[in-house]
Amino acid sequence: MKSNTLTIIKKEFARFFGDRQLLFTTVIMPGLLIYIIYSFMGMGMEKMATEGTNELVTVCVENLPVSVAPLVDGLPSTTVSQQPVSQEDIDKLKAKDLNVVLVRFPEKFDEKVATYDPQSFEPAPNIEIYYNSANNASSRVYHMLEASLSSYEDQLSNRFDINRIESVEDQFDMASQDDVLGSILSKLIPMLILMMLFSGVMAIAPSSIAGEKERGTIATLLVTPLKRNELALGKVVSLSGIALLSGISSFIGIVLSLPKMIQADAAGLKLGLHYTGADYSVLLLIIFSSVLIMASAVSLLSALAKDVKNAGTMITPFMLVVMFCGLMPMFQSGASQNLVAYLFPFYNSIQAMTAVFAHEMKWLPVIVTLAANVVYTGIAVWGLTRMFNSEKVMFSK
Repeated sequence: MKSNTLTIIKKEFARFFGDRQLLFTTVIMPGLLIYIIYSFMGMGMEKMATEGTNELVTVCVENLPVSVAPLVDGLPSTTVSQQPVSQEDIDKLKAKDLNVVLVRFPEKFDEKVATYDPQSFEPAPNIEIYYNSANNASSRVYHMLEASLSSYEDQLSNRFDINRIESVEDQFDMASQDDVLGSILSKLIPMLILMMLFSGVMAIAPSSIAGEKERGTIATLLVTPLKRNELALGKVVSLSGIALLSGISSFIGIVLSLPKMIQADAAGLKLGLHYTGADYSVLLLIIFSSVLIMASAVSLLSALAKDVKNAGTMITPFMLVVMFCGLMPMFQSGASQNLVAYLFPFYNSIQAMTAVFAHEMKWLPVIVTLAANVVYTGIAVWGLTRMFNSEKVMFSK
């Protein structure tokens, strides 16, 4: 009995270690992928933490008092300009045209602080600091300055206020509702869309090609007068169309549910009003080009697989790569400004969608993304055609 058990163990070990593909996907690939993905995530988080720290920010100060001047001058990566804070400067800050923080001190600030009685219930001297939280550099300097002034305020037993709200019109963060909503959506929606599209492709592509190989029905198609490139293109387009319907359905569900998820109604945000018809049209083109390359790549892997189960194993690393690309917007601020980034499949789609949702869309990156996805789809269709022409691939067991 013991010898029979050892025989079974040896047989299973021989089967496992003799199958290089199974050995790689089971033993080597998980640790390798985790190392690669976590390394890139760590790099992304480091970049997010340091983003904007080297950008020079101008701190425009009105009525800079002598007592506070060392605190303002000591801020890193800043230049101090003593000038009146104008409405024009505030408008430029709101439009994110300038890396600035605007600070307005009351006249004779030191004298008012020295004579102020905290027990008098009179309003304390108020320092107004205008910034834009959608601008990393402006937000960084604001938080450093606010922390320094708060520490100084504690030393003086709370003899002045910072950004005291006296009426509903008072606004010191110049980030608009579009900026706030765009920042939230650009980090969430592209990832969700990509995952929904990939789920749709995964649900149908392996059974359409690897499944037909497993059932033997692929042979019937291959002996017909149908050209192999027509067969490959027909498979990719039909699978893309079905997956696109799944993706659009998921996208509609996300859009309808998102206001509740982020409490947009409570915040007074109207989701549909923040994006134009052009934004939705570009988004649809990006989604369609993404699902084309996704379906063609999964079809290519499915053609290599022996059966549906084997196809699922081969597609797993590809799925993790797509997931990793989807997570990237969470570790960056806005879309990439490097045009080269829009040449890489899936990452380019994520960056282009991020730009649309963040109201940062530019036509050149979008065009590069669409063109790259079409080229990669063409390459994958060509590869699939070659596989359909190979009896060794199509009839492997």
